[in-house]
Amino acid sequence: MDADTSRLLRTLLAERPVAALATLHKGEPAVSMVPFVLPEGGTALLIHVSGLATHTRDMLEHPRVGVLVTADTSGPWEPQALPRVSLQADAVVVPKSTPAYEEAKRQYLARFPDATQMFELGDFDVFALSPVSARLVAGFGRAYSLVGTGLQEWLRA
Repeated sequence: MDADTSRLLRTLLAERPVAALATLHKGEPAVSMVPFVLPEGGTALLIHVSGLATHTRDMLEHPRVGVLVTADTSGPWEPQALPRVSLQADAVVVPKSTPAYEEAKRQYLARFPDATQMFELGDFDVFALSPVSARLVAGFGRAYSLVGTGLQEWLRA
């Protein structure tokens, strides 16, 4: 993958505010929308979700999830060639009593300041979604797969 393609796809994670989150719900696939942040230099996406949400219970029962982030549909791309990042990730709750939680909260609120009140509600948790593989599509004939060290390096870029 050339540097321009890498940058295009990595920019999706830095600039797009929401992702489609796929979970396993009672043995069936379920997809929801979640705001997310990928902290600069980090490799895990952070989401802040309510314990009342189906996808939260799904992640606690089956931590492997799918995440899809796409380019804006008003861009110059045909729908089939829309740049996108598809990740398979492991979801883990960030414990509230840890410095990691405070840092995750700071990062999340830097991107979504209107979420401040939700951090005061006891049923919300921060989950770290740690990618284990990625499928990156930059358009027709421009698809790439990443795992392991290559994936970690790309996420940190």
